[in-house]
Amino acid sequence: MATTKKMILCIVLALSFTVLLGCCSAKVYKVGDSDGWAAKDDVYYDWTKGKEFHVGDSLIFEYDPNFNDVTQVSGALEYEFCDFSSPKAVYNTGHDVVTLTEPGFHYFISSNHAQCLSGQKLDVLVIHDPSRPVPPPPPSKIFPFGKMYKVGDSKGWGVYDSDFYNKWSEEKTFQVGDSLFFENSHEVNDVLEISGHLEFISCDPTSPVAVHKTGHDLVRLTKPGVHYFISSVTGHCYAGLKLRVVVGPLIKDVTIPDFTKKMDLSPMDRLNKWLRSYQPHH
Repeated sequence: MATTKKMILCIVLALSFTVLLGCCSAKVYKVGDSDGWAAKDDVYYDWTKGKEFHVGDSLIFEYDPNFNDVTQVSGALEYEFCDFSSPKAVYNTGHDVVTLTEPGFHYFISSNHAQCLSGQKLDVLVIHDPSRPVPPPPPSKIFPFGKMYKVGDSKGWGVYDSDFYNKWSEEKTFQVGDSLFFENSHEVNDVLEISGHLEFISCDPTSPVAVHKTGHDLVRLTKPGVHYFISSVTGHCYAGLKLRVVVGPLIKDVTIPDFTKKMDLSPMDRLNKWLRSYQPHH
């Protein structure tokens, strides 16, 4: 009897482990299933229905690389208008595996504009499941602390002339590891970090990367490239309350060789040194 109970207990534990392992492991999705990555109206909208994408899952794009690619864009407007002028990443092997390492919206289109307009584009919402291990950040995301800039200097984050923050940022050189300090009245304004140039131009607050609204917000610049910040108050944004900063890569220390000794030699010293090189060696 005791042996039977032990066997049942072992079976239950094994099944429980299998279920837990299945629910917590990352999944791999072939985009479009048997259709693959092609220009078909609404096929990818229907394909994402009923699926739940988590951090750590992967997407497989299969297609003919002679006519197509997979272009990952940063914002909803780039996705909507098939704008591939400033992509986050481009894949073109014909069998691309893209791992979803961050929560939020991810947008993929074809750089073949006609095919993108015909429906060859995919947007997926990735969520973070605490029961799943999050992939560790690559070493390139671990940076020393750099300079801190108070946005707008003494004026802070507010509505001034339309070109105020553009001039403010152009006078400075930002690099990975620096920080931006936004100080404002949080009851009137906030800071939305957005991902695309079109969202920045049109003051579109619908798909922010991050929202800061304490009135004393410190934002670290951890990636090179262009970073965009706006106010969610559309009127304020149109009046000029938006910031664009270009962030350069982390600058490593460069050792400059010391040429002073060579330059200090007089013409006579150089002549003597040259003559000594011709003396016979015993």
